[in-house]
Amino acid sequence: MAEGAGGRRTSLRNVAVLLLVWEVVGRLDLVAGGALPGVTEILIRLWEDRADYPRHVGATLSASALGFLIGNAVALAAGIAFALSPPLLRLFRGVNIALFALPPIAIAPILVLTLSGMAPRVVLAALSVYFVTMTATVIGLTQSDSRTSDVVRAYGGGRWAVLRLVQLRAALPTIIAGFQIAAPNAVLGAILAEFGGGGRWGLGTYLLGSLGRGEPDRLWGIGLVATAIAGLGYLIFGWVAGRLLGATRAVTLNAAAPDLAAPPGAPLQRVLMLCGVIAMPLLLWWAFIQLSGVPAMISKTPLGVVEYLFLAERAAIARAKLGAALAETLPITFIGMAAGIGFAFLLALGTRLFPNAIRAFMPVALVSQSMPLVALTPLLVLIFGRGTSLTLWVTISVTFFPAFVTLAQGLALVPQSARDVPRAYGASVWQELRMVTLPAALPYLFAATRLTVPRALLGVMIAEWLATGKGLGNLLNQSRGQLDFGMIWAVACVSVLVSILLYQAVVVVERRVLRRLGMQTAE
Repeated sequence: MAEGAGGRRTSLRNVAVLLLVWEVVGRLDLVAGGALPGVTEILIRLWEDRADYPRHVGATLSASALGFLIGNAVALAAGIAFALSPPLLRLFRGVNIALFALPPIAIAPILVLTLSGMAPRVVLAALSVYFVTMTATVIGLTQSDSRTSDVVRAYGGGRWAVLRLVQLRAALPTIIAGFQIAAPNAVLGAILAEFGGGGRWGLGTYLLGSLGRGEPDRLWGIGLVATAIAGLGYLIFGWVAGRLLGATRAVTLNAAAPDLAAPPGAPLQRVLMLCGVIAMPLLLWWAFIQLSGVPAMISKTPLGVVEYLFLAERAAIARAKLGAALAETLPITFIGMAAGIGFAFLLALGTRLFPNAIRAFMPVALVSQSMPLVALTPLLVLIFGRGTSLTLWVTISVTFFPAFVTLAQGLALVPQSARDVPRAYGASVWQELRMVTLPAALPYLFAATRLTVPRALLGVMIAEWLATGKGLGNLLNQSRGQLDFGMIWAVACVSVLVSILLYQAVVVVERRVLRRLGMQTAE
């Protein structure tokens, strides 16, 4: 307990020092001529704008809360079904990976076009929480104690009795950990839909209306309010976990969709399963279009996107625009992803080599991760301008922390006995890291890379949308203004395909490398 209290005091002291430095730097206008206001200046502006916030905050809260409830209900039901039926999990693998790799900014305009009222915000919030909670549910249910399940079966309990009495109870810590991670995602989804044009009220709408006014203190105020809402959801479920579970905690969730190896069977069965995996996302896409009842001029089925890009009269022009935008987006995505993973790797090493320094840095990292990306990007524009450096900073900020958590976990799980062997023979700390710790943590490096792929593309597209005027994000924004519905659907489809292909490429490399080293993946 004394160590815990000391750690809390150290964290509070670090936060106080950070706020003091922020205030001094802001008051002296040391960052980009006043782009970073002092803390007190932001608080004063928040008080002056206090009449604006209730409706905007209320709209964002209601949409994100409803989306959180709906998305988690679907995720829990899907997770239970997948845990009970491994073939069903394999059949929906394509859908799950697509939802994981989906850049929310790419489909926000589509939801605004096809749905009305609060529905776009609720749906995007629900989509933003689904994958995390579904993954947590499957992991928790499939990793329960088999001996306890055997006891229930020995007394005549069936499959549902095992699920109710053993698996759901064992999965509770992991599921609540999933809720904790999903809560800020719901806020981000709602704000993205608001920013994409959904509704009159909401923090995303307020932020959009405040851009270009030359008022950094207002932008920082909106960003910090959004951060407080996202952080509050995270803290609430952390408190719930503490009250319900006591000292029990779930480990960090890995980045990959739960996966089960293809079962042995006839080649025809495997081919049919593969066809089903590919067809399922397309069927759901087609079903969404049919159920929404949106006119064909606005909505595009998979065949409609193919026609727009390859068969229509202006298909060549559309392909040229899409190709040029993709050529601008992909290089900076790769660079930003590599920089984010590199920074996360250095931080993870720092937890072993310089734990006090990393602990002092953590408040900044936590704030940057709690702040919704659409709120963070305009603030970085004030500091770094609208060039490539902005895109890199946005991409690094959105990728490094989840990768850092995964890598730090991998380093921490290396047994102390394994680390002691080279040290007993006179190896230095760096030699021990190179010979034992880093190779043992290699599966977690690949898990971190899988996690950063869709986040990197999301960061780049948001920066392009809001600031740089380049790439897929800018093309999406231009197409929205020009009512080029075919291009909106095409950009959304291509961005999702790019994320899935990059994700699968990492999986293929991971399996080959770890198989050669005789290791298992971290999936």
